[in-house]
Amino acid sequence: MPRARTRAIVLAALGGLALALAGCAIRSAPSGVQLLVTREFGAHVVQRTSGLNAREGETMLALLSNAGAFPSSTRSGFVASIDGFSAAGQAAESGQSAQWVYYVNGVQARKPASTTKLLPGDHVWWDLHDASQSAGVPAAIVGAYPEPFLNGIEGKRLPVRIECTNVSERACSAVTASLRSFSVPAAIAGVGSGGAPETLRVIVGEWARIEADEEAQRIAQGPGVSGVYAFFSTNGGQLTLLDAQGQGLRTLGADTGLVAATQSSKEAPVWVVTGTDAAGVQLAARAFNQGTLEDHFAVVVHGGVTTSIPVPSPRSHGV
Repeated sequence: MPRARTRAIVLAALGGLALALAGCAIRSAPSGVQLLVTREFGAHVVQRTSGLNAREGETMLALLSNAGAFPSSTRSGFVASIDGFSAAGQAAESGQSAQWVYYVNGVQARKPASTTKLLPGDHVWWDLHDASQSAGVPAAIVGAYPEPFLNGIEGKRLPVRIECTNVSERACSAVTASLRSFSVPAAIAGVGSGGAPETLRVIVGEWARIEADEEAQRIAQGPGVSGVYAFFSTNGGQLTLLDAQGQGLRTLGADTGLVAATQSSKEAPVWVVTGTDAAGVQLAARAFNQGTLEDHFAVVVHGGVTTSIPVPSPRSHGV
C-alpha cells in the first residue's frame, strides 16, 4: 500500500478516535467540589464553600449536610429548607412563592437531591426563588462558568463549538480566548454550521443575525420556554429585562449586550453572547469571563453596568 494512503488512513482513524473520546464519560483530574447556596436568583449568598471532597456515592443532599448547610427534605427527597431559609418563609416575607432549585455545573438538575450522585469537580448551586415563570423548563445558567465546559454534564465532557456570525471579529476571538484560558478545546465555525446534538454551543453575534437559530429562538419566547428573563424586540434593536414574575421592568437600546444560556429537553445547553448591535456584542464578549458571570443566572451589559437577570422586582422586599 502506498505510504501516502497509509498515512491518510491512520490520520482518519486518529481523528475518529478523538471525536469518540470527546463524547465519552471522561472527567478531568479529580478536584474539589464547589457549593454555593443563594436566594433570589443569586442576589443573596447564604453559603459559599470550595475544595470539598466528593465521597464515593455521596448525594447532593448529603453534600449539604456535610458542608454544614443544615438542609431539611421532604419524604419525596426534595429540599424544603437550607440553613433555616424555606419557601414558606420567603413567601411570608416577600409575598412571592418560592422553591429550592439546584444546578450542577450550570445545568438544572432533574432528579431529587437525595438520589443525584456527586462527582469530583462539580459546581453545585442551590437557589431559593420564584420559579413560577420557568416551571418545567430545563434551565441553564451562566454563573457557574467555566462550567459546564470544563467538567461537563453528569460526568460527561462534551465537545465545544463556538459559532460566530464573523469568525474574524474581536468578539469571537474574545470568547475563544476565555475558554482556552481554562484549557477548554473549542472548534470555531459559522452560525448554524450543524453538529452533533451533544455539543456545547456558544453563539456569538448580533441578535438580528442569530435569532433564526432554533435554540436561540427560545429566548424570544420568554422565560417559560427558555428560562431567560429577557427578550429582544422584533428587529433586535431593543432588549427588555424581566423580573421574576415575567414583568418587563426596563428596556434598553443601542450598545446592549446579553450573555445567557438556554436548553431544550433533547439538546445540550446553548449559550448566546449577543446584543442589540455590534457594540453590544462586543460588551457581551468582554463579559464572557468568570469574574463577571459568577453568581448570575444571566447578565446584561449596558452603559458600563452589568445587570443580573431576572431584575429584582419593586415588589420584592430584598429579604
